[in-house]
Amino acid sequence: MNQNKALWEKGDFTRIAASMRESGDALVQSLDVRPGLEVLDVGSGDGTTAFPAARLGASVTGVDIASNLVAAGNERVRTGGQSNITFREGDASDLHELADDSFDLVISIFGAMFATRPTDVARELVRVTRPGGRIVMGNWIPGDPTLVAQILRISSAYSPPPPEGFISPMTWGLEDHVNERFGAAGVHHEQISFERGIYTFRFPGTPSELLDEFRNYYGPTMNAYEAAATAGRDAELHAELDDLFNNQNASDEEGVTSIPATFLRVTVTR
Repeated sequence: MNQNKALWEKGDFTRIAASMRESGDALVQSLDVRPGLEVLDVGSGDGTTAFPAARLGASVTGVDIASNLVAAGNERVRTGGQSNITFREGDASDLHELADDSFDLVISIFGAMFATRPTDVARELVRVTRPGGRIVMGNWIPGDPTLVAQILRISSAYSPPPPEGFISPMTWGLEDHVNERFGAAGVHHEQISFERGIYTFRFPGTPSELLDEFRNYYGPTMNAYEAAATAGRDAELHAELDDLFNNQNASDEEGVTSIPATFLRVTVTR
């Protein structure tokens, strides 16, 4: 069984993605997406960045390892009448169904970073990008004090140790690792640039209610709660995460949660 596929098919990430739509749209607006551009969104989920790119006139292919998220994306296409976007199953570390040099822009926002075999991920992203094209990744940063890095840090303390050979997805948030991986794929470090960005989770409810969404629908957090419950520590985990969500809420609107999270934006010029 593919453990990574099982992780992202667990729960329903579309519930989390609903709080990420505004930032997804803003990020795509910054990418100079134009009509006629061929765009690949790797780890697309149900389309948080794929749909904004399609609305700007690009022809978009979304790829995700989770069959339920692919189905949800295609259902959004069907009900929304967006004809220039399709979703399909695929693994970021092996995009064999996609031809070399197929896309002008390859996007992966908090997607490919979670795939296994990161060196293969970099090679595949480069392979499917046309010469002169771009790769843009958004990756969470290890040790960062903002929301997602802290969720993953806290959750790992309540979870069993990872299997031997496991490479943390958070290493994609380290510039040296990014340079090394794309370097192995034939990209010179001068073709890679980095900047910090902010992705805001906006939710129509309290911070504690947003935590409930993660607890019930976000695979990594669901696994952490299950492991903590087995050890009799689920109340301890919940208290720690509840403090995190409430302390990081930046909203001054009653009944609305807004939590900014810092990420590493990676741009590779092919």
